[in-house]
Amino acid sequence: MLLAHELIGRHDASELVLIHGITQSRHVWHPLLRPLAENHRVLAVDLRGHGDSESCDPYTPVDYASDVIETAQALGFSRPIVVGHSLGGIVATAYAAECPCSAVVNIDQPLRLSGFKEALVSIEPLLRGDDATFRQTIDAVFAAMNGPLPAAEQARILSHSRSSQAVVLGTWESVLVSSEAELDAMVESMVAGITVPYLAIHGEDPGPGYADWLRSLIPTATVEVWSGHGHYPHLVDPSRFLARLGELEVQVRG
Repeated sequence: MLLAHELIGRHDASELVLIHGITQSRHVWHPLLRPLAENHRVLAVDLRGHGDSESCDPYTPVDYASDVIETAQALGFSRPIVVGHSLGGIVATAYAAECPCSAVVNIDQPLRLSGFKEALVSIEPLLRGDDATFRQTIDAVFAAMNGPLPAAEQARILSHSRSSQAVVLGTWESVLVSSEAELDAMVESMVAGITVPYLAIHGEDPGPGYADWLRSLIPTATVEVWSGHGHYPHLVDPSRFLARLGELEVQVRG
C-alpha cells in the first residue's frame, strides 16, 4: 500500500524515513522536519489506518513495514536511516529485517513485548468496551506517558491523532493473544539478520537487563536512557536528538 506522506529536503542528500507511533501521524515529526531537511531527504509517512492513509487489515509490524518500504522505494529511497517512535520503533525494526537500510533509530519502544503484555492485558476489557470507554482508556494511557512534554506539544500531537478502536486492537492483537514465550520468539525471528547500527533511545529505563538482552538479539544495538524525558525524548530535547542522529550518521559513513 502506498501511504500518505510528506517528502522534504534535497534530492541528492542522505535519506531518512520517519515512522510515528500508534494513533498518531506524520505530523508528530513537524518540529524536526525543517532542521532535518537541511542535510537530508526526509520521508515522513502515515501508517495504514493512521493519519491520511487508508485503513486496511491486518495491522502487524510486517504489514506496516511493507507499506513503508513500498512507499519509500516508489519515491526512490534506497538505503535510508529508518527512525521510528513507539509503534514506529517496531515498524522500523521490521523494515530493517525486510529491506536494506543504513541504520535504525528506535525511540522509546522496548522490543521485549512480553513485558508490555502484562500492562496491556490489565486494560484489555476497557479497550474492547464501547467507544466512550475505549477513548477514555486510550487517552489515559497516552497522558500517562507525556512526561515533561510541554502542554502545547501535547495538544499539537493530539490534534493530529486518530484513535480507531479497530486499528488499535488490530495492532495490539498479537500481544493480547500470544504467550510471553511466543512474543519473545516472534521478536527474535523478526530481528534475526539485522547487522546495521541500531540505536535505541528511551526516555525512561526499559528495565534491568534490557540492554544486554537486546544486544544478544541485535549485536549492533546501542541502548541509551535519557532519564526523565518520558515517551517523547526526541521532542522534549530536539537539539540533543538531532545531534545524536548526526553522530549516528558519522558512524554509518565509517
